[in-house]
Amino acid sequence: MKNLDVDLYITQFRGFFDKNPNDLLSLIGDVLVDDFFKRVEEQCYKNLEKGDEVSVTRQQLIDIVVDLKSEETEKDIQSSITKVFEHTKFGDICLN
Repeated sequence: MKNLDVDLYITQFRGFFDKNPNDLLSLIGDVLVDDFFKRVEEQCYKNLEKGDEVSVTRQQLIDIVVDLKSEETEKDIQSSITKVFEHTKFGDICLN
């Protein structure tokens, strides 16, 4: 269910970073922007459910970025692992 306060906050939050793209880049690095804003919106709803302010705290922003970075690192590790093994008609061969 949409909330007007969350929508307004997210609009202002995005607006700030649209005007200051370098700040966004320094905050999230190579994380996908849409994923970042989606997580921020989810956190706003969690804050609202707890009865807290809608706005995200500095620590919550840090946690979101760390979580997104760890997901990307995990994907990179998985793709590296699949490159180590070569599948042949004789079976799998480890190229390590």
